[in-house]
Parts: sequence; C-alpha cells; structure tokens
Amino acid sequence: MPELPEVEALTAFLSARLTGRVIAEVRPVAISALKTYDPPVTALAGRTVGPVVRRGKFLDIGADGLHLVVHLARAGWLRWREQLPAEPPKPGGRNPLALRVRLEGPDGDGFDLTEAGTKKGLAVYVVRDAEEVPGVARLGPDPFDPDFDLARFRALLAGERRRIKGVLRDQTVLAGVGNAYSDEVLHVARMSPYKLAADLSEEETARLFEALGSTLREAVERSRGLAAGELKAEKKLGMRVHGRTGQPCPVCGDTVREVSFADSSLQYCPTCQTGGKPLADRRLSRLLK
Repeated sequence: MPELPEVEALTAFLSARLTGRVIAEVRPVAISALKTYDPPVTALAGRTVGPVVRRGKFLDIGADGLHLVVHLARAGWLRWREQLPAEPPKPGGRNPLALRVRLEGPDGDGFDLTEAGTKKGLAVYVVRDAEEVPGVARLGPDPFDPDFDLARFRALLAGERRRIKGVLRDQTVLAGVGNAYSDEVLHVARMSPYKLAADLSEEETARLFEALGSTLREAVERSRGLAAGELKAEKKLGMRVHGRTGQPCPVCGDTVREVSFADSSLQYCPTCQTGGKPLADRRLSRLLK
C-alpha cells in the first residue's frame, strides 16, 4: 500500500505535470471505485488543476473549486501516460483500469488509476471540500506538519493501551504511516512492535519520535524526482525489515522474522527490537497444532 513517502512523491510528480493544465475528460471505468456522485466526476472537465496536495495517504487534486481525492488502498496505483489511447477504455473483464484523466493539449497526456487483484479498495471522490471525504476528516496530525513536535507526539501516546505498532498505523492518531513504515520506524527505534504505547518512557518516546521523522524523511528523499512508475521498486529496495522475512538484518545480521495476522503481517529483528526473543505468532502456532 502506498504510504506517506510514496504519496508525497506522487504529489510532487503530479504537481509538476498537472498544475495549470485543463482537464479535458475524466472517464470512470470501474464504477465501484467512485464513492461520490454529486458533483459528478464529469464536472471536472474544463477545470484548471491546482494545487495538488497530500492528505495522509490521500491524493487531493484541486480543480477550480472541486477536488478529485484518491486513496490508492492496497493494490491501487497511478500510471502517467504521455499519450493516452484515443479509443475509450473498455470496462469489465480483467482490465485493472479504474479511472482515466485526459488533459487538454495536442499530446493527449494524462493518467490512469489502476487496481490489481480481486480485493477492490481503490477509492475516488469528487467533492467541493476535501473534508467531505470521511477518511480525510478523521485524519490525525501529519508527521510533516511544522507544528508536529515531540510534545504533541507524547500527548498522542498518553493513555494508549494498544501496542505501538497498531497506534502508529491508526490514521486517526497519525496520518500517513501504514504497515510497511511502522515496521521500519520501530526497527530504527529499536523497539518491539508489541510494546504498549502508554508504557513508553520519556527516552523511548523521544527515540521513537526521532525514528519516525528520520525514516519518513529519508524515504521521501529516496523517492524525490522519480517517475510514478519507479516508486514501488524504490520503496521495496529501501526497506530494512519490512518484506524481508528470512533475510539478514542490515544492522546486526540476525534473521528478520515475521508475525502473521488475518490480512497482514509485520516484520522485525529480534536482536535489534525484542532482546533476541521471537514474538509469538498465534496464527503459525494454530497451524502447527
């Protein structure tokens, strides 16, 4: 799933290509991706784009008083096309195309929103105010907000009796961090994903806050200037523990381990994060009985 660094890079990529351009046509292909109907998606045609901003994991493309807000979910992506096909896209079948946006101009450039797989989570909204999107309205503070400091972070964690991994992923607590970067942040902070947020000491909270900022900033820097089609590969290459089960930890050389859940998993280094002790994986335990 694209998280804060990838969506930040996509925002910069699109801002450079869309700002000041006029939308010629918006053609929905997968109706299931459209989450709003008033105003209709066709109302974007003829409007000038600007600005393009990130809201947590949401892309917000402004267009003369309207907003095209996109959440790419787990398997969604944006593909820039220097020249879109002249023929209308065909819905149905195995076509991953969900929405096509064509810009005015001789080149016929624009972008496609696509989604692979059978579990459809890509969400597209056309609204007059981005806050009309429920997921945007519920967002917690953004780690890149100038006002987001250690004191504010400490206040977010106070009284939280959940595991820190879940707290970092909760978009109502902190905007933009998902499964992958929460693994990375906790590894940099040398912290167990099972540790309760409310039990963190002042030193641990400060260490986690620093790891949060440095991990996200470094990921954004790695992605800066890349084309949209290169961002997924860059994200994977930059991971230290996430998605690296069975491989050596780049810090200590221990084997990266995994805990599986119903629809996701986490990765961690026992030596760096849990005092050398593997975390209980109840799903694996049930399979072995």
